[in-house]
Amino acid sequence: MATQKNIIDQIFPETLKILSELIKFQTVSGTSNLKLIEYCEKRLDKLGATSFKTFDETKKRVNLFSTIAGKQKLNGGGIILSGHTDVVPASAKEWSSNPFVATEKNNKVYGRGSCDMKGFIACALAVAPYFASQNLKKPIHFSFTYDEETACQGAPIMIRELKKRNINCSICIVGEPTSMKAIQAHKGCYEYSTHFTGLAGHGSAPDKGVSAVEYAVRFINKLMELREELKKRVPKNSVFTPPYSTLQIGRIKGGLARNVIADQCVVDWELRPVVPEDGKFVNESMETYVKDVLLPEMKKVYPKANIEKEIIGEIVGFAKEEKSDAVNLACNLTGDNSQDVVSFGTEAGLFQEIGISTVVCGPGSIEQAHKIDEHVSFEQLKLCLKMLINLKEKIIN
Repeated sequence: MATQKNIIDQIFPETLKILSELIKFQTVSGTSNLKLIEYCEKRLDKLGATSFKTFDETKKRVNLFSTIAGKQKLNGGGIILSGHTDVVPASAKEWSSNPFVATEKNNKVYGRGSCDMKGFIACALAVAPYFASQNLKKPIHFSFTYDEETACQGAPIMIRELKKRNINCSICIVGEPTSMKAIQAHKGCYEYSTHFTGLAGHGSAPDKGVSAVEYAVRFINKLMELREELKKRVPKNSVFTPPYSTLQIGRIKGGLARNVIADQCVVDWELRPVVPEDGKFVNESMETYVKDVLLPEMKKVYPKANIEKEIIGEIVGFAKEEKSDAVNLACNLTGDNSQDVVSFGTEAGLFQEIGISTVVCGPGSIEQAHKIDEHVSFEQLKLCLKMLINLKEKIIN
């Protein structure tokens, strides 16, 4: 009978091959991932998996949900292996090697997405034939989504389809890079762009125009006041550092010249709520301030003045559970009982929201994600393979 090490040694070369293929697909957020999904779907279809896809409005970005039911052909329950297919941009000029060609060096694989998070997808696909050959008691599901990096745009569409099809799963493992540690919680992440439309004019007559930049500054000042208020709203037993919800301004852009009253301005800002109530508090406070204070003043001078909030995305938080089947499973599979929380957002909260016990656990360090010369080590990939093989041996057979 093959030992776990033997199985990993057999599967590992194929894992590297798959990861190399995945890195070749330049699936930068906002661009098409159709070819990558086609590649994944073909591999899973050959194993007898049943699949469905959900698309964005352009039909160029797609989610894939595939199920290996095993020899018993059972469709109830099961475990989801979840990964996003998009990556952040990469400039070849800054990298030591082509970011979209996998480079193996010093027992590491370099390439955009190697760590975040095509390494996990490669491991899942490499182990899939192993699952398909077993007498499974529960199905294994593969969930591959688009545009997670831009506020989880793809996952909500797929999850709505899961609910529509009444596909009930018991556990989800989101394979974001955590150095194979079990992550049990993260804050939400709400991303917004607020657009200001004023009235242009000569800088010598500020009373005859409406400066979009000046009203944007007042808007920001109000956000800064609320940031201080959030520090007073620390939930009891918060597990995060800092323990309160945070708010920050990422960018302000507007105006043409110092002597021209700016008629356009945009403020990009984000809120990371510990609890949903803080998100509601900030948004309602800002809506009231805009409606009762800023807009009336702007419209006195220019009736067509406007302030409009664009929701880039609202990633729900991933809440710590007193007793989490998914976290306990991950600790059991990895042999590491340490549990942690993180500051970055994932799709975990979306699965948790529909009643699926969820954990974030995957190969690679978040310190390498989005960086120049992003990489994942052979050791981390093998630890991930170990976890997935243990999933078959300890939970499913």
